[in-house]
Amino acid sequence: MKIPNRHGDPVDPVPFLVCTATAVMLLFSVGPLYGLAYGLPVWAGLTVSTAGTVAVAAVSYHRLVWTAPPPSVQIAPELRFQRLIYIGVGFAVLLVGVSAPLAL
Repeated sequence: MKIPNRHGDPVDPVPFLVCTATAVMLLFSVGPLYGLAYGLPVWAGLTVSTAGTVAVAAVSYHRLVWTAPPPSVQIAPELRFQRLIYIGVGFAVLLVGVSAPLAL
């Protein structure tokens, strides 16, 4: 199944689906537990996890489908690797920022 980007070119939706499914898995498995650790009720943790999932789905749709280049455009491997490193560092900073108050 090919869905079009903003220019009408077909784009593979699998990266969007994988990104969104991974966000759902992580946010709903960890979000309510962090909420309980911070003293929130379970419904609040689930609400925050749902809001985070919607935000990740919207950003990933925009990046991976709406503004995706057509298949004929090749992105340099160095640039893709650099983006992957930035995402990994950002994720690590996010995890430390959420976990550090629990350790203190």
